[in-house]
Amino acid sequence: MHLTHYTDYSLRVLMYIAVKPKEELTQIKEISEAYDISKNHLMKVVYQLGKLGYIETVRGRSGGMRLLKNPDDINIGQLVRQTEDNFHLVECFQNHNTCPIAGACRLQGVLGEALRAYLAVLDRYTLSDMTENRETLGRLLQI
Repeated sequence: MHLTHYTDYSLRVLMYIAVKPKEELTQIKEISEAYDISKNHLMKVVYQLGKLGYIETVRGRSGGMRLLKNPDDINIGQLVRQTEDNFHLVECFQNHNTCPIAGACRLQGVLGEALRAYLAVLDRYTLSDMTENRETLGRLLQI
């Protein structure tokens, strides 16, 4: 299973914000510099995280963003499902399957089971779990 950069960046943005003191707003520029990620890419990610209800954005010169939910309430599996565009591991997962062995092949069932197991593991973790080592993460991110 391979996650898109979009999902990776979504996770990193939320982790960065969760590590900062709650009263401080975070700016896209900070995250961009900490992870060496394009500000343009992050703007799209931040916009979507706002639409999904994970963060609140504050406009203006001293604006920024902060978590809208408690880190304990942000489930990693749910976030991945919301930020990935599809989980079509192979052609037979798609609506227009043209594979000649589709009716007899067991690959779709096996890969479907693997995908469910993968997501079940992610469902067991929250943003709080990902940032338990806040001090170490803060040092590495230079927060």
